[in-house]
Amino acid sequence: MSVIILDTTLRDGEQTPGVSLSVEQKLLIAEALDKLGVDIIEAGTAISSEGEFKAIKAISEAGLKAEICSFARIKFEDIDSAADANADSIFMVAPSSDIHIASKFPGKTREDIIEMSVQAIEYAKERGLIVEFGGEDASRADFNFILELYRHGVDAGADRLTFTDTVGVFTPERAFETMSNLKKEFKLPVAFHGHDDFGLATSNTVFAVKGGADEIHVAMNGLGERAGNAALEEVIMALEFLYGKKTKINKEMIYPTSQLVERLTRVKVPPNKAVVGENAFRHESGIHTSALLKDTKTYEPISPEIIGRRRSLVLGKHAGRAGVEAIMREMGYKATPEQMKEILKRIKDIGDKGKRVTDADVRTIVETVLQIKKERRVELLDLSIVSGANIMPTASVKLRIGNDQVVEAGVGLGPVDAAINAIRKAIKNYTDVELVSYHVDAITGGTDALVDVIVQLKKGDKIVTARGARTDIIMASVEAFIEGLNMLIS
Repeated sequence: MSVIILDTTLRDGEQTPGVSLSVEQKLLIAEALDKLGVDIIEAGTAISSEGEFKAIKAISEAGLKAEICSFARIKFEDIDSAADANADSIFMVAPSSDIHIASKFPGKTREDIIEMSVQAIEYAKERGLIVEFGGEDASRADFNFILELYRHGVDAGADRLTFTDTVGVFTPERAFETMSNLKKEFKLPVAFHGHDDFGLATSNTVFAVKGGADEIHVAMNGLGERAGNAALEEVIMALEFLYGKKTKINKEMIYPTSQLVERLTRVKVPPNKAVVGENAFRHESGIHTSALLKDTKTYEPISPEIIGRRRSLVLGKHAGRAGVEAIMREMGYKATPEQMKEILKRIKDIGDKGKRVTDADVRTIVETVLQIKKERRVELLDLSIVSGANIMPTASVKLRIGNDQVVEAGVGLGPVDAAINAIRKAIKNYTDVELVSYHVDAITGGTDALVDVIVQLKKGDKIVTARGARTDIIMASVEAFIEGLNMLIS
């Protein structure tokens, strides 16, 4: 039997500081999670706001295969909101640690919490909801009280039980032992909800499954309160590839879903993040790339295609001949041994100066050493910017694209944004390019500092990096963007 996956990206994940999703954005993510194959989508907290209610209602009525769930407290108004939003189920939590009981229900006793929980569960069943019942902060609660609370919950009609490590203080050993004990006590499906405050959410969740958990709560990219929830991508891949546990997750959709969540939440995935980070299947070391080109298993535990990704070789101070030759083959170039030696030296020189070697740098070096003059498909002919305290930043660009001249204007949150938007409008009839990332560094001090802008652009499944360096940040950004365009459409 496969492990049940409850995804809380749209509830606990949206509680990540600074994240706020519109109804339309939540629906887009819910549709992606459904294609990903999660069993239950916790779509939000229906009582929390009008927008949240509308989002849950829209997701509930979208015809998705997944069960749609709303978070709820042991309060009738929470239950009514979830039912009125047409949710299939609620994840209802009662404070279970003495800390939470005292702060959330001052003056109430443990017995009072049990009575309130029973009444709430019975009412939720009357409203036709599937009830998943959990003790909040269970990992810091008296376990005997947890057992008593859950027994009453089961008697009241709860369909599933959840043990919550609300502040991430569990260890893998305790997760295993606790879930084993709960499975001995209850016949209902038992779930584990873990947080990452000590960096143990993934291991705790995996060990909860080893201990017998039927269901786990996860969030895409590890989003969530404080340090986040257990990361869906990490837990799924560990369970399936390291522990032989099956899920219904369509693994090829993991990376595309991660990117969608990153884009809509605007929470950048760290480059060294397991499975979905930019560097997870990126290789620079000459020793590694040489071995990889012979057998990818040498330095990759799984194939990137399994999760909808591609591996990439990047060049820098650790580059080796095999890696450079592989990238040159992608570009359609060959070099003599002497030319190869010079190309490798120039690439390493850039890396030794502490700079990132971009795809555009490599192309420029190769073409210079091979004495190839390649025609640029896109060229900036003119750029003007209007910006001010009470003026929406506006940019006008004139580009040469092949044999055509195109003039376009765009607005943005700032002059750089406006300039990039104008260029994107100008090229929309020629190619579809996505700006994946934008990074800027000041190379020198002062208001006349030289700035180094590096952008990542994507077309289909191909991603390139390009650099622009000027004292004018707008021109540096435009230079980098156009350099990347020329690489993608050359």
